Amino acid sequence: MRPEPRPAAHKVVVLVVDGIYPFELGIPQHVLGSAGGRYEVVTAGVDGKPVRTVSDLTVTPGHGPEVLAEADTVIIPGYAIPQAPAAATDSKALDALSRVRPGTRLVSICSGAFLLAGTGLLDGRRATTHWALSDHFRKLFPRVELDAGVLFVDHGDVLTSAGAASGFDVCLHLLRQDHGTEVANQAARFCVVPPYRDGGQAQYIERPLPPTGATGTGPTRDWALQRLELPLSLDELAAHAAMSTRTFARRFKEETGLSPGRWLTSQRLRRARHLLESSDLPVERVAHEVGFATATSLRRHLAAEAGVAPSAYRRTFRAPDPAAGDAGSIPA
Repeated sequence: MRPEPRPAAHKVVVLVVDGIYPFELGIPQHVLGSAGGRYEVVTAGVDGKPVRTVSDLTVTPGHGPEVLAEADTVIIPGYAIPQAPAAATDSKALDALSRVRPGTRLVSICSGAFLLAGTGLLDGRRATTHWALSDHFRKLFPRVELDAGVLFVDHGDVLTSAGAASGFDVCLHLLRQDHGTEVANQAARFCVVPPYRDGGQAQYIERPLPPTGATGTGPTRDWALQRLELPLSLDELAAHAAMSTRTFARRFKEETGLSPGRWLTSQRLRRARHLLESSDLPVERVAHEVGFATATSLRRHLAAEAGVAPSAYRRTFRAPDPAAGDAGSIPA
């Protein structure tokens, strides 16, 4: 009895555009290409010519734009986004995407979301991209509901993912959707990456402190930063600034964009994240040091901001102690 023929591999076409990031370009092949022949991963250029990358190299895609018409999934890796609005979406790339058949799954990695948004397919939909590009993205595509705090967004036919490494997250997600958790876990082990990351990219977003200045509420903010472990009230803050509570709250919001209460919480979380990264203090002690009444309060606020518990945050960002063992051997 003859064995049944194996189904044709799912065809994935990776679109290569000018200014592409080589790291993101390689992710689909690393992840989907390691799934036991379930996917055929090929590259396509927009005009059949070699493509410049952001690095000191040029790549030649294996196919021209015509192969996009054969794709079951099209993946758009991240590429350098000019700040000039007119240059945000490549017209040749948009023309190439017009060859894609209806029903083809479209996926972006990092700034590839700009090209997807340029097609209009993200209008009225939730999407994500690298957090550092979020303001520029919103200016160019105000009809897209941008969520800069997640690793990826899945609408079934269209998926967008955040920064570079989130390409692994979204490709593993495709594997889980198509072939189940076991296959995705095998691919993750092969690539030596987590099969699933807790939380969103909010864990990694840098939120610099606003400049304090020598006038307004600036000196009071400096004063409060030295006393975060204390239960500072609005009345105490206003008294230090020699203002009425109403005037202080108004001035504070004008200068920082936040209410005094929200600002205090954000600074306490900033301090807590530093302690979780740099110390072995128990979570209860960290909460006390930064002014949260209980460890439960710290867990709730950190989960709301970063999507993870303090212990998970510490595991993600705390480097192993070389004195505790072989620093070169980290369990996979």
